[in-house]
Amino acid sequence: MSRSTMLHVRVDAETKAQASIALASMGLSVSDAVRILLKRIVNDQTFPLELKVPNKKTLAAMDEARMMMKSRTGTHADLFEE
Repeated sequence: MSRSTMLHVRVDAETKAQASIALASMGLSVSDAVRILLKRIVNDQTFPLELKVPNKKTLAAMDEARMMMKSRTGTHADLFEE
């Protein structure tokens, strides 16, 4: 095995805690999960999750949904009517 190196990742405390709990239930640590992610990237030469850049229409809908959530106006049904 090659010599290991330290990797520092910034993430908010709540996300780290929630991920730690979920991973622990799988018998993994956060470090284990990061190692698995990086190994998959190396082996497959791709990111193991589908990443897409939203188009203008999708971005506008996302912005509208965020504004509705902030102002607490509209309902989920309103989003589907359009």
